[in-house]
Amino acid sequence: MSTEEQPISIQENVEQVWARISENSPIYNFALSSVKITSVSRGRVTASLRVESNHLNSKNTLHGTVTTCIIDWMGSMVIASHGLQKTGVSTDIHASFVGFAAEGEELIIEGRSEKIGRSLAFVSVLIEKVKEGGERQVVSKGSHTKYIN
Repeated sequence: MSTEEQPISIQENVEQVWARISENSPIYNFALSSVKITSVSRGRVTASLRVESNHLNSKNTLHGTVTTCIIDWMGSMVIASHGLQKTGVSTDIHASFVGFAAEGEELIIEGRSEKIGRSLAFVSVLIEKVKEGGERQVVSKGSHTKYIN
């Protein structure tokens, strides 16, 4: 019987990183406790999140800080999809608010790595809402740069 540790899958690594981060992050627990990771491959992660009342601004639409939190979170998940346990610290986050989402609407969040270097990681994020009939409409586009050394 071998005592060697078996390598874990990309999916398992992302789930382990998310579990560790969520244990230590009050903001993620508040804003993203119901997020579901739906697909993982190297450099690509897809998740879904239903918009809840605690995600809303005074206009009853998805708050910009929640959108930016999603982009921040997805950056870490995409970096984890490259097999890294430590996902670094943010150096730049950019969000373009293209549309809106209301309470009860489902968001599809897609992240992909643009480049994962030795010390910097560049990730792009697309947030869409699912409309009736399954059509998607862009809510936000973002980018996230992290120092990963």
